[in-house]
Amino acid sequence: MRRILVTGQGGQLAAALATALPPRGFEAITTGRPAFDFDAPASVGAAVATARPDAVVNCAAWTAVDAAEDNEPAAFRANALGPGLVAAACAASGIPLIQISTDYVFDGAKGAPYVESDSPNPLSAYGRTKLAGEWSALAGNPQTLVLRTAWVYAAAGHNFLRTMLRLGAERPELRVVADQHGAPTAAPDLADAIAAILSRIRYDGWHDSHRGVFHATGSGTTTWHGFAEAIFGSTGLHPVLTAITTADFPTRACRPADGRLDCSRLDRTFGIRLPPWREGLARVLHARLAA
Repeated sequence: MRRILVTGQGGQLAAALATALPPRGFEAITTGRPAFDFDAPASVGAAVATARPDAVVNCAAWTAVDAAEDNEPAAFRANALGPGLVAAACAASGIPLIQISTDYVFDGAKGAPYVESDSPNPLSAYGRTKLAGEWSALAGNPQTLVLRTAWVYAAAGHNFLRTMLRLGAERPELRVVADQHGAPTAAPDLADAIAAILSRIRYDGWHDSHRGVFHATGSGTTTWHGFAEAIFGSTGLHPVLTAITTADFPTRACRPADGRLDCSRLDRTFGIRLPPWREGLARVLHARLAA
């Protein structure tokens, strides 16, 4: 296993993988529209056939959570039908697929970190379509590993960190939700974990224990307000941060109030645990501020 096809070119995780894979001896081949487009189904199989990869990491998705509420058919094509197409192409070539998913498949009502065997109950169109994508990826290829993650951010792209830095430079006060709990996940840390999974598969081969759903987030938990405090505590920006509730900041899509994920299966199976989220934040902020 040497050549890894990474879909979702231009996205923050795909960019992080393009950096993380080569040091481990992989050739990262990134692809995106128009060569790889879920709205043009034939392009998916053609892109895989052209790249001739040894594995695929599917990062391509509809990620506009609120917009999905009014565009669920389009989100379904990207998040549910798309992974099925990728899985079929991988199955035809006999290669593994790592499908990226989300904590939004849960309703956040458990009151404790979710394990992979907990029953999903998505509250939003985004969550529903991503859950359907898990099913289609697993059904379409026997060598499929679904990786659920949460609160992903990077030095570039559209994410909470970048939004806070922009707003913190523009406004003296920011109101940030303090009753949604989760784990910020630095895209470079998640990419390193994916590279480590692929390295393990390369050296040990594919095993039945690799199939199925795994959780992977930064270690530890916080709230969006706590995340914002940590961001501004490491910068020269000092807006007043006011803690608010979800009810104070209504959005088109419902978010899980407690999307914490138990990542111990990833550790047991692959010996991989992502770093504490504050460490990932420090590295990403350093990269952002040095740019």
